[in-house]
Amino acid sequence: MEEISGGTIPVDKSSDFSGNYIDNFKGKDAEEFYSGKYASWEKKNDAFIIHGTGASLEVTVVHQDIIKFRHGNDGYFEDDFSYAIDPAFEPSSTEYKFEELKASFLIKTTTLRCYINKENLSVKITNLVGTVVFQDEKGYHWQDHKYHGGTINICTKVLHKGEKFYGLGDKTGKLNLIGTKRELWGTDCYGYGNDTDPVYKNIPFYMGQHSQIGYGIFMDNTFRSFFDFGKERDNACSFWAQGGEMRYYFIYGPKLIDVAQKYTLLTGTAALPPKWALGYHQSKWSYYPESVVRKLGEEFRSRKIPCDVIHLDIDYMDGFRCFTWDKQKFPKPTKMIADLKKDGFKTVVIIDPGIKIDKKYKVYQQGRKGNHFCKRMDGALLKASVWPGPCHFPDFTRKLTRKWWGTLYEGLVHDGVDGVWNDMNEPATFEDGTFPNDVRFDFDGHPCSHRKAHNVYGSLMAQATCEGQQRYLDNKRAFTITRSAYAGVQRYASVWTGDNSASWEQLKLANIQCQRLSSSGISFAGSDVGGFIGSPNGELFTRWIQMAVFHPFFRTHSSGDHGDKEPWKFDAQYVDIVRQFIEMRYRILPYIYTTFWQYSTSGIPMLRSLHMEAHIDPETFYREEEFMLGDHLLICPISEEKAVSRLMYLPKSHWYNYWTGAIEEGQREIKVSAPLNQIPLFVRAGAMIPEQPTMQYVGEIIVEELTLNFYKPFVETISKLYEDKGDGYEYKDGQCSVKTFVSTPSDMSKWKIKQSCEGQFDTEYHQYIGRFHGLDDKPNSIMVDGKECLADSEMVNGVLQLKLSINFNEVLIN
Repeated sequence: MEEISGGTIPVDKSSDFSGNYIDNFKGKDAEEFYSGKYASWEKKNDAFIIHGTGASLEVTVVHQDIIKFRHGNDGYFEDDFSYAIDPAFEPSSTEYKFEELKASFLIKTTTLRCYINKENLSVKITNLVGTVVFQDEKGYHWQDHKYHGGTINICTKVLHKGEKFYGLGDKTGKLNLIGTKRELWGTDCYGYGNDTDPVYKNIPFYMGQHSQIGYGIFMDNTFRSFFDFGKERDNACSFWAQGGEMRYYFIYGPKLIDVAQKYTLLTGTAALPPKWALGYHQSKWSYYPESVVRKLGEEFRSRKIPCDVIHLDIDYMDGFRCFTWDKQKFPKPTKMIADLKKDGFKTVVIIDPGIKIDKKYKVYQQGRKGNHFCKRMDGALLKASVWPGPCHFPDFTRKLTRKWWGTLYEGLVHDGVDGVWNDMNEPATFEDGTFPNDVRFDFDGHPCSHRKAHNVYGSLMAQATCEGQQRYLDNKRAFTITRSAYAGVQRYASVWTGDNSASWEQLKLANIQCQRLSSSGISFAGSDVGGFIGSPNGELFTRWIQMAVFHPFFRTHSSGDHGDKEPWKFDAQYVDIVRQFIEMRYRILPYIYTTFWQYSTSGIPMLRSLHMEAHIDPETFYREEEFMLGDHLLICPISEEKAVSRLMYLPKSHWYNYWTGAIEEGQREIKVSAPLNQIPLFVRAGAMIPEQPTMQYVGEIIVEELTLNFYKPFVETISKLYEDKGDGYEYKDGQCSVKTFVSTPSDMSKWKIKQSCEGQFDTEYHQYIGRFHGLDDKPNSIMVDGKECLADSEMVNGVLQLKLSINFNEVLIN
């Protein structure tokens, strides 16, 4: 039986594992401590604790593919508390064996072998055939933090030949992280660029792949953290945090998409949003007064440009006081919101964490009385300036404070507000960028400083906001957006990529960031279309809209002093194209909603980079712009000015050009035409893509017929269609349906489609329009449930069209 070889881990004093970011601390000058040799072991509940002479290692088999590691310095562990792990996570029962060997301990699951070396408590994980997936290099070690106290906890792993790395949330730069060093410390990075680091979100999860095997590492630590993917030394990958406990989860694939799915289930799946939240959103800093907001709605409807949501930025408030209305700008907000609803618009308002210091301000009074505001080290309330001027800030790590914050939404919900947008919650301040390190937090009964609470502050604000809305929404689904976040935020909110700029580089970066967020558990993501800062020309705005149609969160946002970005602000040729693409978004909403349901129930990312679609294809390892939306749509945005064609890679399969119907064989690069009114878009052969009629907002019209676009298969292909009311929670009681379509090529000429359905949801429509793509000519026969229907079909622009009962079982085309 294979064992970890003996020997001590050499101390490499040339490596500064603490990075260059530690205040008043030089890592090179600090002594490094190691776990030491094995001394004893014990079993405690579901965990095995192996004690070394310097530290202890706790190993827990969470799932056959997930192993949790905790390192306790001097033999002691912290309270095992996490904001990231979903409290509802219930791993399936896992069989494993623990064996003590001569030189190591061995834990066996049905898929993995985990060895712990007795000489130094180093770890090695292999698959069943013995391939080393993950292995300690220097392993776990730590340094005393001379300035703040506590320890800097470090893990160094072997970087395998040809290894690639992905993830870490909304990081800038190349999609593949190899050769880079990254930092997690949520930052208000207005006008960030492709080299900016850190940025807004703090997702300490990455995926590695080598030897055609994918795995993931989730370091569940909220302190300022760092990840080195071979930048310092090309044979080592390291991750470390400036405090807390070294606690991480190893997640086995073997496919990268499997890793992302298991991580998402571990940290929690997103709730289904109201369907309108998947429509088009229009925002600006700021739309006011009321007459401007009403005029905005009128423009959308008169110009027949679909839109579901209007966002109100900070100027709707009375002196930027959260949870108030400026009565001069918005004298009758309840009526305005009600009138907008009649025209199909939902209203989303911004809320920041800073509460203005004002003795006459009710929210401030409540915060003082309830002891809800953060304090400095010696007990004084934290005071810092944001938009209202000097403010105090809630301690969202305190359960009572989150509950109080939630109660503040009663008035806005009563006014008719449909969703809330949380901003400035890194947390950001004007003086120093964020809170001083000595600010104290409750951390749900684990008192700490800002050093530990900073990275999770935004997520907990989003949680309080989401739960507060749910309390008052009368069975409607909550919609929350957040700028800053920690792992697991998908349970409460959608996100956007922050204050970007109007440039072609930023269009490409937005694409990469949304892919990275999706692979990091956060699929409900988007960017400020057109760039928040600056003024795009019509071409850039059009190309950005075309890409964002396929991002789950679809919002145009603008810093008003840099030019407006309403679709009609551009020349007519661009307005017409933008209208057509927003209309496309609404037509394919049944597909997007189904894809969200798949993500919500199984954790599978909505957006999938090519390395997740075809993880063993070397051509996908460095591809950045092509991405999948759901199972069957492949998109490659145009990211260069004046480009009317581009090269793109098709992964293994057969693909239909959405615009021409031409079939392309995959696993090769092709040149695809992309005039201004098209984006490179392909549909997987065998797919079924549902489409509803064009509408100006979700629910505008009763859908009497649903179009099912079937694409002739080369192999058996499965497609899903999920349906429910689009709002409310009746679906949890079974008021929903899942339709499965299996498309099979019987031989070169025959094509069989079978439908099955689970659930009894009664749809508005009672008929399908079947559109069959990929047929050269009208077939000789079309049998629907044994009945010949050829005479009822017609060829329309090369596509066979036939009306079908929604209860059909089988279509056979010959």
